[in-house]
Amino acid sequence: MEDELSLKKEIGKRVEEIRKQMNLTKEKLAKEIGITPQYLGIVEKGESALAYDKLKKLCEISGSSADYILFGKDVEIEEKTKMLLSEFSYEEIQKACE
Repeated sequence: MEDELSLKKEIGKRVEEIRKQMNLTKEKLAKEIGITPQYLGIVEKGESALAYDKLKKLCEISGSSADYILFGKDVEIEEKTKMLLSEFSYEEIQKACE
């Protein structure tokens, strides 16, 4: 039970962070994903969670992955980074790091 509360709080922090990065009010983001501003506030406090369809909508409009929102890890960034780095030789990467 405590783990679930902790997870909800972490998710809520990330949802709030995403909203602020998008420069949206609670009212505007709530309207975009189809919930009330009051419920968004409850989610951001970690007292409840978004339904799957609302989470999907948040991902679509924010460009954030569900992995990031739920677990704090953006797998897409790792994959994109690997793909970009694969275009360079080990020596080129090492030289750039110096």
